[in-house]
Amino acid sequence: MHRSTLNDSVRFAGTGLFSAQPCALTISPSTNQTGITFHRAGAIVPAHIANLSALPVHRAFASMKPRCTSVCNESTNIATIEHLLSALVGIGITDADIEIRSQSPHCEIPILDGSALDFVHAINEVGINALDSTIEPITITEPIVIQEGDASIIIEPSDSPTYSYSIDYPGNLIPSACVTWTGDAADYTHRIAPARTFCLEHEADAMHSAGLFLNLKINDLLVIGDAGPIENTYRHEHECALHKLLDLIGDLALVGQPLCAKISAVKSGHSMAHRAAAMIIEQIN
Repeated sequence: MHRSTLNDSVRFAGTGLFSAQPCALTISPSTNQTGITFHRAGAIVPAHIANLSALPVHRAFASMKPRCTSVCNESTNIATIEHLLSALVGIGITDADIEIRSQSPHCEIPILDGSALDFVHAINEVGINALDSTIEPITITEPIVIQEGDASIIIEPSDSPTYSYSIDYPGNLIPSACVTWTGDAADYTHRIAPARTFCLEHEADAMHSAGLFLNLKINDLLVIGDAGPIENTYRHEHECALHKLLDLIGDLALVGQPLCAKISAVKSGHSMAHRAAAMIIEQIN
C-alpha cells in the first residue's frame, strides 16, 4: 500500500487527562519513510512497542496496570498517545512528525474532548497526501492468543484488516456490545473517532480522591452513573464499546506498520494490547 502523510501541519493545545499539565503539539507532514515519530526538545521517539514506557503518568497509577499508552527514550516520556495514534491509523496516515511542547518533564498529549474527533477533523481539513513510496503491511502467519481471566485478545491471519471489540460490564450501567472496524477511513471518521473515554461514577470518585481530575467538571468527562451519563449524553448507543475499539486501534499502532489481521478483543485493556503488539513484532522477526 502507498505511504501517506498530511498535506499540511495541524496544531493542538490543551491539558493531559491524568497529569492536568498543559501541552501543545504540531502534527507535520513527513516524507522520510520513518513512520510516526514524536519529537521533543531534540529527542526523537518513534511510535513503536520497542519504546513502550512503564513510567506511570500519575503517582496514583504506580501499582496499577497502565490506564494509557506511553512511549519514551532516555530523555523524555510522552503519555496518553493512543487517541492520536488511533486517529492517524484510522484515516490512513502512515507517516507524520509530531512535535511536542510541554514544560512538564513527563508530558501528556492533550485529552481534548476524550475522543479522536478533533485530530481527525483537523487532518481531514488539510487533506491527506498519498506518497509515491509504498509500505508492506504486517501479516500474521500463526494465531496469537492472549488470555487473562475472562479478557482476551486473539489475532489471526486474514487477507484484510478487521478489528473487533466486545464489552460486557456487570449490571446494566453500560450496555453489552460487539463493535467492528474493517479499515475504512470514512467509517472511522463518522463512527469511531467521536467515541469518548469514559468511566463509571465510582471509578471517577476514586480517582478524584487520589488527586486526579481535580481541574475538570463532571460533564468534561463521560461519567456513567445509575441513570446513564451524568450531565452528559451518549454520542452513539455503543459509545463505550466504540471507544474501547478506538483505544485498541491506537495501541496496536505500536507495531509501526499497517496491520493486516483479524483482531478480536474481549474486555481487554491497554496492557493486553501492549502484549499483543509485542507478540506481533516477535512473530514477524
